[in-house]
Amino acid sequence: MAAAVELIAAPWNLGLRPPTPRRDPGTWRAPQALLSAGLEARLQPARVVELDRPPYEFDAQPATRIRNGVTIREHALRLGEAVQATLAASRFAVVLGGDCSILLGCLLGARRHGRCGLVHLDGHNDFRHPGNHDASLSLGSAAGMDLALATGRGELLLTHWPVVGRPLVADEDVVQIGDREDEDEGAPPVTRFTAQEIQQIGIADLGQRVIRRLERRELDRVWLHLDLDVLDERVLPAVDSPGRPGLDFSQLTELVSTLAGTGRVVGLDVAIYDPELDPDGAYVAPIVDCLASALTPLATERHA
Repeated sequence: MAAAVELIAAPWNLGLRPPTPRRDPGTWRAPQALLSAGLEARLQPARVVELDRPPYEFDAQPATRIRNGVTIREHALRLGEAVQATLAASRFAVVLGGDCSILLGCLLGARRHGRCGLVHLDGHNDFRHPGNHDASLSLGSAAGMDLALATGRGELLLTHWPVVGRPLVADEDVVQIGDREDEDEGAPPVTRFTAQEIQQIGIADLGQRVIRRLERRELDRVWLHLDLDVLDERVLPAVDSPGRPGLDFSQLTELVSTLAGTGRVVGLDVAIYDPELDPDGAYVAPIVDCLASALTPLATERHA
């Protein structure tokens, strides 16, 4: 039986601030690190698509207050084409990033096939936009804006897209999981399960609540965004903004497996692991094992 999984490597870091002056972030190295650590061998994808690494610019680009905004749009369009092609071939797309701004290209490609919801696993809500911050004070970083941009808030450069228009996903079709900021002020108007709530209800209950929400919204197609900082910093510190509380690897594996097993998830992206923050490679194997354990069933049967 044909393999259902297709891997797309999106090696970019465009949506992040420089960790130190004039030094670009290391998340662009994550796709190759994951592939080299055995993810390809474990998932046995139908094929691996490797996108070019886009150039990182430290200074503002013309006509945008978003860092690397013009380049993000250009490469999101290319990523969108790759995701669209994967889904057109009836395969499950696994996009290896990179930072969270890859979400835009992923949703763009998924939306070319019709309505698509979003399950947003992230230790932060990534909801910064002109309505809640002053863009004139500093360049914005798209990795902290991806949910806002995806729901149509922010510059047209990254909110209005060919064919699809704006937004990429409606507020009502989003489920956000793992945000550590539990206050409601400034929170996105979407269905939310904070890190604190997850500690109380447990992963099994969380999975069922998310599924019921997708059923109520009649969402047959959903994209899964996985920012690895949803994991507790005690199990994965090699991310841009680690924190606690968060999930452990077994909980994340269970949740991704549960959601993917519904047949509603058409693809997922993996973001924010930074191999430069993991010089000994201590954390790449647990990440690979988590993803492979959750997604291996998809590698042996065609996605519905």
